[in-house]
Amino acid sequence: MSRLNKFRASLPEGIDAFLIAKPDNRAYLTGFTGSNGYVLVSRDMALILTDFRYIEQVAAEAPEFSAVDYKASLHDALQQALTEHRISRLGLESDFTTVSNYQAYKDKLQAELVPQTGPIEKLRMVKDASELASMRQAAAIAEEALRQTLPKIKVGVSEAFIALELEVAMRRLGAERIAFDIIAASGPRSSLPHGRASGRLIESGDFLTLDFGAVYNGYCSDMTRTFVIGAASTEQRRVYNIVLEAQQAALAAVKPGLLGKEVDAVARGIITAAGHGEHFGHGLGHGIGRAVHEGPSAGTKGEDALEPNMVITVEPGIYIPNFGGVRIEDMVVLTPAGCENFYSFSKELIVLY
Repeated sequence: MSRLNKFRASLPEGIDAFLIAKPDNRAYLTGFTGSNGYVLVSRDMALILTDFRYIEQVAAEAPEFSAVDYKASLHDALQQALTEHRISRLGLESDFTTVSNYQAYKDKLQAELVPQTGPIEKLRMVKDASELASMRQAAAIAEEALRQTLPKIKVGVSEAFIALELEVAMRRLGAERIAFDIIAASGPRSSLPHGRASGRLIESGDFLTLDFGAVYNGYCSDMTRTFVIGAASTEQRRVYNIVLEAQQAALAAVKPGLLGKEVDAVARGIITAAGHGEHFGHGLGHGIGRAVHEGPSAGTKGEDALEPNMVITVEPGIYIPNFGGVRIEDMVVLTPAGCENFYSFSKELIVLY
């Protein structure tokens, strides 16, 4: 069944058609990668309303959809389609439609508006073979880029330099772009879970946390490793090994049927028992695909039951102010019996000289 037909089958009762404007949802459902487009889908109609620049592109990328050039007025073109197809109740993406857009739709469309939460996002949670192939390649690019960057990390270079080297390596290896701003946090800054790369120079004895990902064919990867520069102290090794134990236990626990929060609890329990519960302030992981953060959740509030072919991250951490932090992150796909790790890069503590 095509994604379009899966979505049609999931349309709630009482909704005649659904309007999709969120870029990731639009690309997932249609294959259209242009920057402007509104997708209108009913049980017997599928349109992409766009402008002159993209009419040919829609035909090439989205053969299941008809292209409509909305010319001067999106709302006029939408209303014409609603009238022609007798649409009286129109679903909207409640998590993406702004107040101003909702008001404009309400003022200019002759239809009852029905905001809905995440109908396409639910489909996106379970990846198909083509999506998994793209994500494996995105992961392979990121992992190889890390290998190429490690020899350039030494005392005296900046976090920003390391982030740039990683980005350039990923682009040279085939990434379309980076999946998010690279996190490169060293020394005391490594206690910042989202410490974006700064001008700070690497010093001997620093922790260095690198969190990065590549985009390939529209799909993201996400990976974190923490290193020590020069020599690791006893306390650094102790904290690192707690995180590693928690991550390995969570990876062993991941399987279909568990709720995301149950996987989180496995890692959190180990970190808490070691006396660092207050230093693990974020969720264990998140879904990933066209967006670097999407469903299902694998955090403390993760109520999604895990299913085969869902992809999540597993990334426990400990962050101690004025000392530093450790995070280890892998990306895994659920299998019928457990999970498959996208990465093979070592997770033993690596000391860089």
